[in-house]
Amino acid sequence: MKKIDTWIDNKVVQNVFVWGCLFLVLVGGIQSENRLSAAFYAILFIVPTIYSTNYFILPFFNKKKITFLIFFILNGIIFTIVPVYLISKSLKQTLSLKMFLNLFGFVLLAMVFGMAVKIARDSFSRRQQEKEAELKLLKAQLNPHFLFNTLNNLYGLSVVKSDKLPSLMLKLSDLLRYSLYETKEVYVALEKELSYLQNYVSLEKIRLEEQSEINFKLEGNYIGKQIAPMLLIVFVENAFKHLGVSLDEKSNVKVLVDVTDENLKFECINSTDSGLKENDLEKGKSGIGLQNVKKRLSLMYPETHKLEIVKTENEYKVKLILDF
Repeated sequence: MKKIDTWIDNKVVQNVFVWGCLFLVLVGGIQSENRLSAAFYAILFIVPTIYSTNYFILPFFNKKKITFLIFFILNGIIFTIVPVYLISKSLKQTLSLKMFLNLFGFVLLAMVFGMAVKIARDSFSRRQQEKEAELKLLKAQLNPHFLFNTLNNLYGLSVVKSDKLPSLMLKLSDLLRYSLYETKEVYVALEKELSYLQNYVSLEKIRLEEQSEINFKLEGNYIGKQIAPMLLIVFVENAFKHLGVSLDEKSNVKVLVDVTDENLKFECINSTDSGLKENDLEKGKSGIGLQNVKKRLSLMYPETHKLEIVKTENEYKVKLILDF
């Protein structure tokens, strides 16, 4: 069975099978005195017809349907006229409307079939990528190293009997609950994701309050909106991991979230060490890194997001816009 599956998954075998079947259909159905030669000429032009349709015309389907329809028909006509002319000339046959209509029908069917195959393949590939992203997301859930440091900080507060301890314990509990139980869905309530961010920042303040200035600002109405889970936290984690430390002045982290009816604007800015390498900034504390976030954005918000990442000598800035 494994051998059969390998053959079925082989793209060369798939293409040979499909084009072989199409050739046999053409031999049996094309109107010509020499069907074998006519089918050969036809198949030579149907191949570029399908590929040009899939890669240049199909992208218009979701954006400009009229443009798509015009190009689709023109493509079919052009790649029908040329083979009909060559068939008539090489086989010394008279040009006929019957042959044109016959071949035009085959070309249109081949184009539709080719598009259907491509759409099915792309859909399958997208589902596979979403599964991979989901697995990586599971690995990202609340890094044990962060949990260990947080517990140490909470222990320190308990020793001095700080009044902050009870509320911070609740925040840690909320972090654990959210990351373990509420991130299994494709989308979650935006208010929960933002609450998670706030709790995370609050816990980081315990560790860094003496040497850092940390600001979290939330604006707009975020009730009733949804977002992909654990999407924003990677940028915030990255900011704290690569936060620059200076003896002269405090380092800083600024997180701004502005929500409107149309979109969500997210900004995360942190001071950095001037010697920090770009590769180091590509790895978030959660383990999935910025590259994985970009991949998730392209999968879940393909045409409705804008991500800008700017690194200067002393500052690292992330700006993300998500359209609802």
